[in-house]
Parts: sequence; C-alpha cells; structure tokens
Amino acid sequence: MALIEGFRIQNYRALRNIAMGRIGTDPQWRSAQVLTPMTAVIGKNGVGKSSIFDAFGFLADCMEADLETACNARRRGGFDKLASSGVGEPIGLTIYYRESQADRPITYEVTIGRDEKTGQPIVLSERLRQRQKRNSRGRPLSFLWLERGKGKVWSGDDALEGDEFAEREVELDPGRLAIVSLAEHVRENPRINKFKHFIQSWYLSYFTPDAARNIPQAGVQRHLNLHGDNIGNVVQFLERNHPLIFKRILEDISRKIPGIGTIEPYRDQVTNNLYLLFKDKGFAEPFTQQQMSDGTLKMFCYMLLLQDPDPAPFICIEEPENGLYHKLLETLAAEFRLHATGRKGGSQVFITTHQPYFVDALSPEEVWILEKGNDGFATIKRASDDPLVKNMVAEGLPLGGLWYSDYLDAR
Repeated sequence: MALIEGFRIQNYRALRNIAMGRIGTDPQWRSAQVLTPMTAVIGKNGVGKSSIFDAFGFLADCMEADLETACNARRRGGFDKLASSGVGEPIGLTIYYRESQADRPITYEVTIGRDEKTGQPIVLSERLRQRQKRNSRGRPLSFLWLERGKGKVWSGDDALEGDEFAEREVELDPGRLAIVSLAEHVRENPRINKFKHFIQSWYLSYFTPDAARNIPQAGVQRHLNLHGDNIGNVVQFLERNHPLIFKRILEDISRKIPGIGTIEPYRDQVTNNLYLLFKDKGFAEPFTQQQMSDGTLKMFCYMLLLQDPDPAPFICIEEPENGLYHKLLETLAAEFRLHATGRKGGSQVFITTHQPYFVDALSPEEVWILEKGNDGFATIKRASDDPLVKNMVAEGLPLGGLWYSDYLDAR
C-alpha cells in the first residue's frame, strides 16, 4: 500500500511551518522517524488541528479543479484567507511517500502564491523527486520541475534529470497543478499518474449525521462518499457482492453498538428509494436511518469505511468522537489501528481529536501534540519525543490520562 512517510505544511492559516515524520529531501527531517500507519493529532481548540485536515483537503480539491476554485471550496474564503496572516509568503505543501515498501520514496513539493498582474492564485513552483534506481544513498533527482507553469518533465518509469533523451520542455497553465495535466499522458508519465491517483483516492471525511439520514435512490455504489449520504447504496453493494464481509460488519456492529440487532437494506418498489432498516433489540418494528441516533449512524459509517474490500490508501477524519458514547471511543481507536496495518489491503489513518478516551488506546509514537506559540502560529511535536511521557506509558499509565493531567500540552 502507498504510505505517507512525512509531510510539511507552510504558510497555511496558523500552520506557519510544521512537519510530521520523515522528509528525505530536507536535511532537517531526513533522519526523522516515519509516520506510523495510525496517526493522531491532539491539542486545544484553535491551535490548527482543522487546518491540517483542510490542507489535505485543499490538495485533494486541487486535483479536481483549478487553484482558485479549490481556494474557495468548502467555505475556505479564497487564497487570502488560507495564506498565513501577515507573512506574505506562498503556501507550501510537501508530501514524502512510497507507492509500496519496495518502491523508492517520492517527494512532491508545491508552492502557491498570487499572480502579480491578475491577483489569481498560481503555482509558483512544482517538483517531483526520486532517487536513482540502485542508488540508495544518492540525492533525489527531479522528474518534474516547473516554475510558473514552465519547466521540464522526464518521461518514463525511471527517467530523472540528467537523462537528455527523456527530457521534455513543457508550458502549462499555472492556475492548475501540473501533475493534473501531465497525468493525462499515462504512458509517458506513469509515476505522475500514480501520484495523482494516490491523492484522488484519499478519503477525507466530511460526514454529517443529517447527510446520512438522506434517503437515496436504489443502486449499488462501491465506496462510501465523503458526506456519508450513500450508506444505503454501499450496503446494497456489499450485500450483493461481498455477503461474508457484510455479515461480519453486521455482527461487529451488533456486538459493539448497544441495542442494535440487525441491519438490512429495503427498496421501496414505488419510489425506488433505498432505506436502511435497523432492528433495535427489544422492538418488534425496525427503524430507518432517519430515526437512528447520530452516534449509531456515525459508528456504522466508520465500520463500512474500514471494511471496504478496496479501501482508500489514506483516511483522514476530524474529531471522530463527536456524537459517540465515550466508552465506544477506545473500541473505535482499536478498529482504526486494526485497519491501519501499513500492509497491502490496509489504509493509513490520520485523526484529529480532543478526546482523552480515544488517545488512551494509542501509543506515544502515534500521537502528535499541536500547540500555538506566542507569535500565534502552531508548533508540533511527537508525544514519544518526551522521555518522561514515554516512560510513564511504559509503566502502564494511559496516554489520554496523561494528556488530561497536562503532561502532554502546555499547562
């Protein structure tokens, strides 16, 4: 499975300059420990947890539209609202990832600023780098490098800068990411296409219980969408194509959500609407999703997401604890970790949370603490970087309890 080993965000709202994990092209982060398959960011309100989530969402939105549209999507308010206040420097995003454990890591770096004449957001620079094959210690070389839409791309599976036969001059619209345009030439640029597909495959949860209560038209759909309003269609697909997985999901939910007995899809023959029927223990008549609690719907959607036969490589969820009974949080964290194996068929899971019960189920290596400095910008550190915290957890103290007792973030 593809795995993000590290990333860096610069000048994005309160995130003036934060890095998590390893970035092989940056001397400061080259020797850092890679991100774990399960990663959680904690911190007080207003420190920038939502901005990390949205930075991933912004990059994903840039894969589907031009920069100006992405800057205004999801109530972002345009480029000026995204760029760090009072800094006057471009937004910078760096992703350091591998397609699989056997593949050489790839670094993607992009900076986004304003065009001096039009005022519209443009790509100031965009670069993809990778080490040469059979050279484990060589410096990464570019196979895409553009500034303001102009530059070079090296076509082929292994071609890198210096290979004149694979080198091609390109001039593209700086209002869009170059990887979006170049990925259309699949045969010429397989690595670029893979990277674009990797980001497009991310699952960034914008789930709301009200959306999940919508009654869709009948018809199978393979994957849960970002808002969760197609759960009935996904259930219909699983019941038809993966009956054993569907049965296991229902058994798991019945054990882990008090009161739930069975769940099955029901198609109205007149309207063609698709309902989910929840059989609550102790009641003769079933309930539809319109009548179920926020927490039950949320837990059900997470179970569907984690049991997807073809899961997203990267799952990012903001505050999954909202609406859930606190004793379910440890169970949910364990489910996420069980799925975040780092192996083929699993997903990398990235969570932001402010719930100690959820953190209790995690290790210090999996938890990062985001804080706001005196200058108003965020800083981040790994919980395992504090020897005292690491030793107390080793002695059996729960990590969430330490956080609640002010051992993790500033008092």
